[in-house]
Amino acid sequence: MYNSMLDTFIAVADCGSFTKAAERLFISPTAVMKQMNTLEEHLDLKLMERTASGIRLTAAGAVIYQDAKFLIDYSKKSIASARATLCTSDTTFCVGTSLLNPAKPFMDLWYRVNKAFPEYKLHLVPFEDNHEGILSEISQLGEKFDFLIGVCDSKSWLNLCNMLPLGRYKKMIAVSREHRLAKKSYIEIEDLYGETLMMVKRGDSGVNDFLRNDLEKHHPKIHIEDTPYFYDLSVFNRCAETKNVLLTIECWQDVHPGLVTIPVHWDYSIPYGFLYSLDAPEDVLRFVDAVKNSLT
Repeated sequence: MYNSMLDTFIAVADCGSFTKAAERLFISPTAVMKQMNTLEEHLDLKLMERTASGIRLTAAGAVIYQDAKFLIDYSKKSIASARATLCTSDTTFCVGTSLLNPAKPFMDLWYRVNKAFPEYKLHLVPFEDNHEGILSEISQLGEKFDFLIGVCDSKSWLNLCNMLPLGRYKKMIAVSREHRLAKKSYIEIEDLYGETLMMVKRGDSGVNDFLRNDLEKHHPKIHIEDTPYFYDLSVFNRCAETKNVLLTIECWQDVHPGLVTIPVHWDYSIPYGFLYSLDAPEDVLRFVDAVKNSLT
């Protein structure tokens, strides 16, 4: 992971002489001097000055000395982590978690079936809800993580992974706390007349497209503003800042503290489920089967 001559360099700097460093390292003073000459040539830097009283670091040498200690320590920790991974990777399920796709529903499933997997542990892997990068995250199922729990009827997502449906979340609306609708406990579609409703643009979600068609045909007094296919925090921020209305779902009620989420008198909902790789390994498939059986 790092040049072993750094160990010799640190010994020389600590001891202040080639001879004492050689004694510490159990090699000859000549070998120490050769290593130091080679290191200076390799780095093209003067690291130390030879004086009558011993060895003194140059300014460049002092910088390398400090950084070398960090590099060696970091390398040792990295190797230890890699060795630990070799021992545990086959008995660990990695579960993705984010603000909009938290791991809690997975944990509820885990405690239903974990007795069938006594040798397995869970490792939570955080990821960002970035609308520009979320497809890259989903494509890493099977590599970066074994499972995600996500709200999903996205064609783009489902082309990249398998999904075991777990249930549905109601479609709701979110508004800023100062909005005229904020104090309502329930709203009718007609309450949205004259408002700008933010929702994902057409083409990726069957549920959203069906709802959009309904609104455009039967409720043209609602202005629709397109958002990206995939929400992230910037969408919630825009809702709060513009005083628009945001189409959201019940599980996202606490995502933004400046917004209030309100149920609507309609029957629209969206599925959420258990996402895993298209070419999942045997233990992942075994876990999926256990979850299926627990749901029946």
